[in-house]
Amino acid sequence: MTASDRLTPDQVRTLFLFESLDDGQLGWLAERGRVEVRRGGTAVYQEGEPATCFFVLLSGAVTLSRRLHGDDIEVTRTDKRGVYGGATQAYLGDRVDQAYPNTMRAVSDAEFFVLPAEEFADAMRDWFPMALHLLEGLFFGTRAADTVMGERERLVALGALSAGLTHELNNPAAAAVRATEALRERVSGMRHKLALIADGRLDGTRLRGLVELQDAAVKQAAAASPLSALAAADAEDEIGDWLEEHEVANPWDLAPVLVSGGVGVPWLSTVAETVGEDHLDSAVRWLAYAIDTELLMGEIDDAVTRVSDLVGAAKQYSQLDRAPHRTVDVHTLLDATLTMLKGKIPAGIRVVKQYDRDLPEIPAYGAELNQVWTNLIDNAVDAMGDEGTLTLATRRDGEQFLVEVADTGPGIPAEIRPRIFEPFFTTKSVGDGTGLGLDISYRIVVNKHRGDIRVQSQPGNTRFQVLLPITQESPTESSEASEA
Repeated sequence: MTASDRLTPDQVRTLFLFESLDDGQLGWLAERGRVEVRRGGTAVYQEGEPATCFFVLLSGAVTLSRRLHGDDIEVTRTDKRGVYGGATQAYLGDRVDQAYPNTMRAVSDAEFFVLPAEEFADAMRDWFPMALHLLEGLFFGTRAADTVMGERERLVALGALSAGLTHELNNPAAAAVRATEALRERVSGMRHKLALIADGRLDGTRLRGLVELQDAAVKQAAAASPLSALAAADAEDEIGDWLEEHEVANPWDLAPVLVSGGVGVPWLSTVAETVGEDHLDSAVRWLAYAIDTELLMGEIDDAVTRVSDLVGAAKQYSQLDRAPHRTVDVHTLLDATLTMLKGKIPAGIRVVKQYDRDLPEIPAYGAELNQVWTNLIDNAVDAMGDEGTLTLATRRDGEQFLVEVADTGPGIPAEIRPRIFEPFFTTKSVGDGTGLGLDISYRIVVNKHRGDIRVQSQPGNTRFQVLLPITQESPTESSEASEA
C-alpha cells in the first residue's frame, strides 16, 4: 500500500455515500480514513482474505470478481466515483465470517478512501442504530429465505427432471424387456424346429441350402423397408394364400412375420424347391423364427440406443463430466434441455426449432446455461397450459449469440413486466412457484456471462431473448450499482 494525504471533511462530503452526514461525522471519517493508491493490474483485496478495510473509489477504474470452480468470474466493472467495496458487512460483527466476499482489482491506477473495518462498524452502530437493526434483519432474513427457497427450487426442478427422465427411460427399457422375452421364445422354437429338420430325414445338400436361405433371410430382414398398412395387408394375404395352398400350418400367424422380413412368394418357392414339400412346414417355420429373431434384435438395439441417447442427453444437460467453463454448442445444450423436459411438455404443445446452424460455439458455463433454458422453457409451457406453440430460435445479433424462447400464452401484463426478474416475485398461485427462476436466470446471463436477457410480450406472443457474448472480451461499460 502507498499512503498519501488524508481527505478533508469537505472532500469526504463529495462522496455520495457520506454527503448527508453532519460536520462532526465527516470530521470523524476524515480523521480515521486515509487515501491509498493501487497501480493498474494489481489486486486491491482478495476474496477470502480477512476483511480489514472498507474501500471507496476516488478515481480510476476497478473490477469485482468471484471465484467459482477455480475460475475468476468478473461480476462488474466501473469507474464511478464513490462506489465502494470490501468490509461491507463489518457491522454484523462475528455473526458472519468477516472475509472479503469478492476480489477487487484496479484496472487503471486507482485512488481510494480507506476506512478500517472496526472504525466503519463502530460508525454504523453509533450513527444509524435503527437502520442497523433493519439491515441486520434484512440480511439474515433474506439469507435464510434465499437458502430455503433456493433449495426448494432446486429440489422441485430436480424432481420434475427426474420424473421426466424416468418416464422417457421407462418406454425403451420396457420395450427391450418385452423384446428379450419374445426373443427367448423364438430361439427356443428355432432349436426345436432345427431338431425336426436335422433328424436325418434332410440330406446334407438340402440342409446346407436351407442354412444359406436362412442367412439370406436374416440379411433381407435387416434391410427391409417398412410397408404401408395397405401394402402390408396385401402382401400378407398373398403369402397366407400360398402357405395355405402348400399345407403349412397356421399360415396367417406366419404371414405378418414373413412380410416384416421382406419375404415374398418367389422366395418361399425357392424354399420349397430346396427342402421339398415334405419338410416345407418345418423349414418355413424355422426361417420365420430366424426372421422374427432378427427383427426382435433390431427392436432391442433401437431401445438400448434410445436409452443411451437419453443418458447422453442427461450428461450433456448436467455437464458433470465437463469443465465448468469451456466452449459450448448452444444448440446441443438447448436440445439436451428439451430432452430432459420432454415428459413435462403436454402433447398439445408443438415444439418448433429455428436454429441458425452457422453460429459458432461460444465460451460459457454450460450447466448454468442449461438452468436458464430450463427456467424459460418451463415458464413458457406453464403459460400455455395444454396447447400452444413453443419456439426456440437462435440468430446472431452483432457480436452476440441470441437465443429466443417464445410461447403463444396469454402474455405478461405490462404493469408487472418490470418486476419479473425480481427475486421471489411470481405470478403463479401460492405454492406453485418460488419466484426465483427468472432471478437466477438473470444473474447467470448478466452477472456471470456478461450478457443480457430481455422480454417482449403481448397476448399470444411472449418472447424471452438471451444475448451471450460470442467472444470473451470484457465489457467496457461502467456499472450503475452503488457497490462496485
